[in-house]
Amino acid sequence: MEQILGEDWQVSPAGGATGEAYIAEYGNQKLFLKRNSSPFLAVLSAEGIVPKLLWTKRLGNGDVITAQQWLNGRELKAADMKSKNVAELLAKIHQSQELLGMMNRLEKKRLTPVDMLNDIQKQMRKEKDYLEIINDSFAYLMETASEVEVENMVVCHCDVNHNNWLLSDTNELFLIDWDGAMIADPALDLGMLLYSYIPYEEWDNWLEIYGQTLDDDLERRMHWYVLAQTISSFFWYKEKGQSKETAQFAESIKELAGTI
Repeated sequence: MEQILGEDWQVSPAGGATGEAYIAEYGNQKLFLKRNSSPFLAVLSAEGIVPKLLWTKRLGNGDVITAQQWLNGRELKAADMKSKNVAELLAKIHQSQELLGMMNRLEKKRLTPVDMLNDIQKQMRKEKDYLEIINDSFAYLMETASEVEVENMVVCHCDVNHNNWLLSDTNELFLIDWDGAMIADPALDLGMLLYSYIPYEEWDNWLEIYGQTLDDDLERRMHWYVLAQTISSFFWYKEKGQSKETAQFAESIKELAGTI
């Protein structure tokens, strides 16, 4: 990184799961750098969904370094997810034809219920020791997969955890970390967000701000995707040997299965 910026810059890891993000500082200047970030970062920046993209440079080894404006601010807390600006920004993302067009040009595969079932099935074959409730839940997902298929797919972030939302000191909201984005049913993002952060009795009001009416079809699709994602998370944490998180997702599967 110093080779790109010059020796006067101080570069330090920014944390994160991939270890590919850095903070660069020189005097009162500060940049957020990332190696091989999402290829449609420029569109996200132009749409005001992520902090402003300043420049992109390709290294001799083929890696691409991006520099974004550093903004002072904070991650959202769980309680903040009820706010109007979260619903409005997610609606803007799901309605963006520019994002969808870029994803299509990049020939990103569309994520379907069948794709998710195939991934879960691979996990079940790999990890034989799991709860019986997963067999029942997987059977339900198989039986109802055709009922949750939709033609209208959008760009989904696929990880709308509160830690990925950045609120600047000037009250600008951004959704960051787009490496896992896919073209999918908007119910994928909506289900994760509503089930995780919004009390059921407030779903109608939150979705009204988002621009969607809560009906049986949307509720069925959200439940289907949340159950599928929860099963996948159970196996992911189990493979990592993280027993506390594995137990938490096991309880979540039981709760979700109880509403089938």
